[in-house]
Amino acid sequence: MSLPDKSIDERLMKSAKEVFLDKGFEMAQLSEICQKAGVTTGALYKRFDGKEELFYKIVSDTIETMESYVSRIETDDLSIYSDQEIFDGFHMNPEYNMGWLKYLYDHKDDFILLIKCSHGTRYTDFHSEWSEKLNKIHYKFYQEAKRRGLATKKITEKEMNVLTTAVWTLFYKPFILEFSWNEIKNNAYILSDFINWNEVLGIKKGVCDD
Repeated sequence: MSLPDKSIDERLMKSAKEVFLDKGFEMAQLSEICQKAGVTTGALYKRFDGKEELFYKIVSDTIETMESYVSRIETDDLSIYSDQEIFDGFHMNPEYNMGWLKYLYDHKDDFILLIKCSHGTRYTDFHSEWSEKLNKIHYKFYQEAKRRGLATKKITEKEMNVLTTAVWTLFYKPFILEFSWNEIKNNAYILSDFINWNEVLGIKKGVCDD
């Protein structure tokens, strides 16, 4: 009795990623994915329900890591945070963001699939949904800073939403433009100067300086 070819799953995943990145989810054809992988469509359907499950399997680790990071902060009690930790929650501190940027860069194909190629999947609204998650965190940190008297200006959650959406765009756009890692690092410092949270939120000069 012959053993099942365990390399088929890996070949299908690799082939699917290449086709999704090239054509996007909606335009990708299972026949092309199978041809590139050197397998039949029957072999694919023995392992996956179809195109969307393939897409999900490819991006699942990246999306789960991103969501677990957000979920942890959503449930944190910010009252035990230091002042600097509160400011780091919404300030574009390049050193603070570098670890997260490096993770995304190391998984950039999966990240690009989510931000550029996911239309037609369960992640079609990834941009708006992720921006909403980030906005809740930003506003939570802002409210704690306001409670402590460290943020002196009033801003509504809707106003924060506009700002968070802009920041999110500035954050992911370099990946779409295929920045190198050095370019992404340099851009992190540029964004830190460009986005002046101190002014927007009325943070006293020097309070959240590095």
